[in-house]
Amino acid sequence: MTQNLLKESPLDSLDLAHKLVEIASDRQASDVKLLDVRDISSFADYFVILTTLSARQSESVVDQIVKYLKGSELSLMHREGDNNSGWILMDFGDIIVHVFAAEERMFYRLEELWSDAPTLVTIQ
Repeated sequence: MTQNLLKESPLDSLDLAHKLVEIASDRQASDVKLLDVRDISSFADYFVILTTLSARQSESVVDQIVKYLKGSELSLMHREGDNNSGWILMDFGDIIVHVFAAEERMFYRLEELWSDAPTLVTIQ
């Protein structure tokens, strides 16, 4: 990836993506997946995709991820959606986090759209 936002961070982007999966899992998110999109995407290295059961849980996951990353050199570049929209997208450059409500996740089926990407982690 041409834009490396993690130069000064103690974790590389894969380690950081694993940490974001851990944070989501700790917040009881379900069907958490980490996809390696480096070979098929020009705008990101990893996708973290997860499902939450409520708007409150979505915001909790998002808040914990943002709080964790405040201690690193990585910052939120862009955010789409809110805790009531059913899909929150957080763009951290090398890593994009997709926080879905169950209905929206089934509708958009990102795993099918990015089916060529290897799945590195799956947590049910």
